[in-house]
Amino acid sequence: MRTSWKLGRIAGIDLYLHPSFLILFLPDLFPGGPVFVLAMFGCVVLHELGHALMARRFGIETANITLYPIGGVARLQRIPRAPGAELMIALAGPAVNFAIIGVLLGLRSLGIIEMIPVAWFSGFLADLMIANVVLGVFNLIPAFPMDGGRVLRAALSGWLGRGRATSVAASIGRTLAVLGGLYSVVNYSGLITFMHLALAAFLFFAASMEEAGVLAEERRRQYDGPVDESTWTAPPGYRWVQRGHGVWQLAPVIVTSRSNAPRNSSTWTS
Repeated sequence: MRTSWKLGRIAGIDLYLHPSFLILFLPDLFPGGPVFVLAMFGCVVLHELGHALMARRFGIETANITLYPIGGVARLQRIPRAPGAELMIALAGPAVNFAIIGVLLGLRSLGIIEMIPVAWFSGFLADLMIANVVLGVFNLIPAFPMDGGRVLRAALSGWLGRGRATSVAASIGRTLAVLGGLYSVVNYSGLITFMHLALAAFLFFAASMEEAGVLAEERRRQYDGPVDESTWTAPPGYRWVQRGHGVWQLAPVIVTSRSNAPRNSSTWTS
């Protein structure tokens, strides 16, 4: 049974809130208070919607988005095999955060923010701008399966193959998770440290789980060949050829006939 609370639907995607999210409203955890927490995680929702809507452009739907204290998680129905698609989907989230920064800077440069007669409003938006800088940059750290780790996997896939690229990205992600956890322990700061450790543990185990799934899938493909997905549909005149180590490449179909062949003999491809 689902333990999260459904908040509603955005762009046809269910939005959930995990009960652990409520710890963010503890006093003095965030200087901006509850209003700042809500605004910041509104930006997190937009970040995850960036992933979801970009994935939709590649024919991949999103089952739901769930908000946790350590961030949001968009659960895609599948991860695209095409490196270009994965790259675009991974970059869409941080791009939303940088777009929010651009909008806030534009409002400030036009003097619109100063026109609002609320003393704390300008400082509030400045903090929100900084939060989006942190969200955008932090998510680009190459700690798989974070956005930066997926960008790294996509960049390596064409060179190493999807399986090997995933192992490299997952190893880097686990290493950064351990280093981040140790740094948090050394620089203990109460509940914030606990949240950092939870994030490090999540990244460590999520990287291992996705790596195991991808490697199992690649082993199946070595025996069964490409599955019948739109990503793997060869264009007319081409076919998929296995190059080893989970790497598949498009090759032209060559049809050869012999002039002295019997009338009923068939042509063949190579």
